[in-house]
Amino acid sequence: MELRHLKYFLAVAEELNFTKAAEKLFISQPPLSRQIKELENELGARLFERNNKKVVLTEAGKYFKEEVVSQLQSLESVVLKTKKISENVNGEYSIGYISSTFSDKISQLIKFLTGQYPFLKIKLYEVSTVKQITALEQNKLDLGIIRAPLVSTKITSKLWFKDYYSLVYNNTLIDTVTDLSDMKDKVFVFFNKDYAPTYYNTLVEICSQYGFIPNIVHESNNINSIIQLVRNGLGVSIVPSSLKNSHTYPELSFLSLNNNFSTDVLIATPKNGETQITNSAVSFLLD
Repeated sequence: MELRHLKYFLAVAEELNFTKAAEKLFISQPPLSRQIKELENELGARLFERNNKKVVLTEAGKYFKEEVVSQLQSLESVVLKTKKISENVNGEYSIGYISSTFSDKISQLIKFLTGQYPFLKIKLYEVSTVKQITALEQNKLDLGIIRAPLVSTKITSKLWFKDYYSLVYNNTLIDTVTDLSDMKDKVFVFFNKDYAPTYYNTLVEICSQYGFIPNIVHESNNINSIIQLVRNGLGVSIVPSSLKNSHTYPELSFLSLNNNFSTDVLIATPKNGETQITNSAVSFLLD
């Protein structure tokens, strides 16, 4: 049994007229009749009752039609899905980010990609810059949002935005702050040095530029945890200035620091791993 047999059968079943079905299929009637006869012989079942006046489906024919329509619809779905996979718009797409860069824009990116590629399964991972670089080099991530510096010959990157730094503190416990040097005797909450070594060292360098070495008592691998520790009066911290837009708590104040200190947030992808989805994602983020 071939696909054409099913196609011919459905044409006759819909028209209930061999002549009209043949015209619809752009073939002559004798070959059509022959194909239907071959199908009936292979099935061992009579599908149509025919006489000079009309053609009707037998009970077996009615059942066969119902099942063929169902199976062909399933086949169409399989064909579409196969095409989607071939076009790289189906399957899984993995995005990495660091907690200090998560924003509404990333949520909007997921919504955008879901709308553009409804068959796509998007996986979002909060991963340190160091681990993202390794994952990108091994093609385990399709796209990463990391902080510079990036030293790798296997990764392509574009600047997403330049971020600056701010002091964050609990304003119910600390009254007036003019600059970071006022915090030299305070407890600091930083990212864990092993988790984000470059970020950690940058914050220590910022403090040294203000004339002191920070008393780092608490460490965390997540920016939201750092913010909550500061809210609860367990210390102060230095964070990317962009975070004040997403952490608008009344008891928190952000003081912008010297603009000489900045950090580049990069959109990174595996080198030579350009895809339609990645191009769409990068364009959306840069828009």
